[in-house]
This record gives sequence, structure tokens and C-alpha cells, in this order.
Amino acid sequence: MSSTVTLEIPREVLHITRMTRQELQRELAVHLFQLRKLSFGKASEVAGMSEWAFQQLLGSREIPVHYGVTEYEEDLATLEELSQK
Repeated sequence: MSSTVTLEIPREVLHITRMTRQELQRELAVHLFQLRKLSFGKASEVAGMSEWAFQQLLGSREIPVHYGVTEYEEDLATLEELSQK
């Protein structure tokens, strides 16, 4: 079961950066993805975007999508899990 954590950001930060909450959320997701702290799927979820839209966002910033053996194995495990339901 999934749960959420609320992160409090002072309104002043949004005002100073001239960003909306959604823009800040996307920036966090992109940054964590670049640091390889989040997988592509989780980063798109944090960004509140479809995977296709998130991939386009990354492409527009020339950020490569990491997809190695680990991600492939995670995807296979997820597919196996879903097929058993």
C-alpha cells in the first residue's frame, strides 16, 4: 500500500522562485532522477506526469533516460507481479 509524506515549503520560496507547486514538484522529480535516486517511473509519478510527458520533459532538457540491467530486471519483476493478479 502506498502512502504519502507532506513536505512543507514556505510560500515565500514559491514567490521568490516564481514557480508553482507543480513546477517545484517537477523540478524535484527531475533532479532526483538525474541523481539516480528515483527510477524513471517513480520520478514521473512524483512529477505528477505521465511517463510519456516526463520523457518529453527530460528530452527537452537533454537529460538521458537511464535504463540499465537493474531497471530491466525491476520491470520484469513488476510484469511478473502484475500477471499473477
